[in-house]
Amino acid sequence: MRERVPEMGYSLDEWTVRMMHWHFSEQTGSPFWLARKRKLPFDPLRDITDFASLQMFGLFDVADLRAARVRDLLPRGFADRPFRVVETGGTSGPPCRVVDVTRASYDVAMYRVMLEARGLAGEDVLAMTPSGPHAYGHFVKLLADSWAGAVCAIDFDPRWVKSLLRTSSTADDYIGHLVDQTRVLLEDEGPALLFTTSQLLLSLAPALPKSLADYGVRAVCTGGTMCTAEEARYLRQEYLSGVCWIDTYGNTLMGHALQADPPTHGEPVSYHLPPPFAAIRIVDPADHEREVPHGTRGRVLVTTLLDDLFLPNLLERDTAVRTGPHPWFPWDGVAEIGHHRTEADNETTPGVY
Repeated sequence: MRERVPEMGYSLDEWTVRMMHWHFSEQTGSPFWLARKRKLPFDPLRDITDFASLQMFGLFDVADLRAARVRDLLPRGFADRPFRVVETGGTSGPPCRVVDVTRASYDVAMYRVMLEARGLAGEDVLAMTPSGPHAYGHFVKLLADSWAGAVCAIDFDPRWVKSLLRTSSTADDYIGHLVDQTRVLLEDEGPALLFTTSQLLLSLAPALPKSLADYGVRAVCTGGTMCTAEEARYLRQEYLSGVCWIDTYGNTLMGHALQADPPTHGEPVSYHLPPPFAAIRIVDPADHEREVPHGTRGRVLVTTLLDDLFLPNLLERDTAVRTGPHPWFPWDGVAEIGHHRTEADNETTPGVY
């Protein structure tokens, strides 16, 4: 990955300083962050000297991002570059809109290495993924473009699923509509790679008249919502024989935390967010400045450090167990992701994405 993405050669401290000079310089910064710079009690260009000092920003309020105009989020340094507007799924409130200038190219390069390591790059794709403004569908198409692969995609509006769940407590008919579209493409096209979410996979696999492997699927790649450990065992044992399952943990604001296979049988799968573009810290829910020890569960705190998007100390709705480095990914990871229960849970609708 470092060969394909030279920026990964920067240390997290070096990259942090580089991003401060990008996002807070008048020539390159976005109107969003330049306006906030004037209100900060410190100077990011002078006082942020390493990753740890980003704590000076405090927790980031996602409501500020929801209220921002897309044009105000585009860095001035990218004024002459084409960009894409992508939106979050709106699980915990109104969606956020952000810009993508370079991020997708980083994600494609890193994910392609994961596929190549398993002998899976170069195949045609079925995208049972959100469409429209959602980053997941765009990412899958760009990934297949990197090897001139065909992508057959379904129509999928995750917000309609959430609307149904909020108003009628069931989205079975719409999920059936997604499964029906996918079944036709499996039968007609025989794609080797299926991209979807874990929750949709739980609906799709039992509804098919034959196994995914019998359709020619070699790998299922999932992202978004997470399975429980029992659901994962059920899928592997009942429906994924002969099929490689590659999962990621993340979202539009965080990016893809990449799955590392367990080094020994019985250990939980860990996920690792590639630095220096973002970093996960697992913190004490009662003290967000204190990172918990390895092997301990805590709240997920993410800092995004992209040229496109800077988000310091964003507290996610998830909890996870902090894990140490993996032979593939020599930096900390997370495992056993779960939902952090709060008083606002009645406003959270995960849906199928």
